[in-house]
Amino acid sequence: MTENNRRQRMPTMADVARAAGVSKSSVSRAFTQQGLIGADTVVRILQVAKDIGFVPNHTARALSTGRHGNVALVVPDVANPFFPPLIRAAQMQADLSDFCVFLGNSDENPRQEDKLVNRFVGKVEGLLLVASRLTDERISFHAGKCPLVLINRDVAGIPRVLIDSAVGVDQAILHLADLGHRRIAYVSGPQSSWADQQRRAAVQQGAIRHGLVVNIIGGRVPSYENGRSAVSEILATPATAVIAFDDLIAQGIMTGLADIGISVPADFSVVGCDDVLGAATYPALTTVSTRSGEAGLAAMSLLLDMLASRTARDARLSLDTHLVRRATTAPPSAQRSAISPI
Repeated sequence: MTENNRRQRMPTMADVARAAGVSKSSVSRAFTQQGLIGADTVVRILQVAKDIGFVPNHTARALSTGRHGNVALVVPDVANPFFPPLIRAAQMQADLSDFCVFLGNSDENPRQEDKLVNRFVGKVEGLLLVASRLTDERISFHAGKCPLVLINRDVAGIPRVLIDSAVGVDQAILHLADLGHRRIAYVSGPQSSWADQQRRAAVQQGAIRHGLVVNIIGGRVPSYENGRSAVSEILATPATAVIAFDDLIAQGIMTGLADIGISVPADFSVVGCDDVLGAATYPALTTVSTRSGEAGLAAMSLLLDMLASRTARDARLSLDTHLVRRATTAPPSAQRSAISPI
């Protein structure tokens, strides 16, 4: 072999072992089964591998260990701004353990979600389902075939990370009550959405607790267009303020109100959920912050722990929420209040 060929040759596991002063089996374990060797040895091997430019061969790993080094993440709508921070956090966490993330978009369609999961099983070591639209029975079926973690779906026996909207929504309702609102509307999300079920219940319970009357506007897929089209239904109620299922719907509502000359917040108050668009809207949106990035990180950590230990546990992590006050809420206008008697 010429000197030029030596320079172009990719480093091998044997090269790492020789440079680190360990066996090839120790190098293999440093990348696949770190618990079988000392932590200091793992650190030394990984640093040497980085220094000499060694990249693990995942195909060889899959053949020898049955592990592909891949996990899958499925979301209902990759274009919804709630999901990119979650996806990014999950991917960064997976990368720390040298896992590649396959991304699936179900387009709010449970049949498409089921098809994606069926195709991923056998090609990945674990699954992370976000806001799944599948039935509990179907989720349990898939969990029986492949390690699985849920985000914003509460199925007993399956590890899940839940964003608890109740505290943030209650703060939103108290905020509106303190401003003088007595009738509000809630524009809900998809009927199959666990998050919407939680937020709707929190709105109804909070309204009772703080002495407000609430009108529920029927479920819809979260989108700017659907928020804009909901304005006529909102104004058909005596509400002086609205809480939207998410920031996308809230943004559409604000545009729909502006289209007919209704000013936010002087004439009507708007509150969103998720805090993914709030700081970028005009006026800046008052919204419930739901920490989607933290949910992605926590769920991927759960999944990786399951893969490392080869055991499943019924973990149920809950992340709290809080209201972020900005510029879309104000005391109710005299005109709207006049048609909103209790």
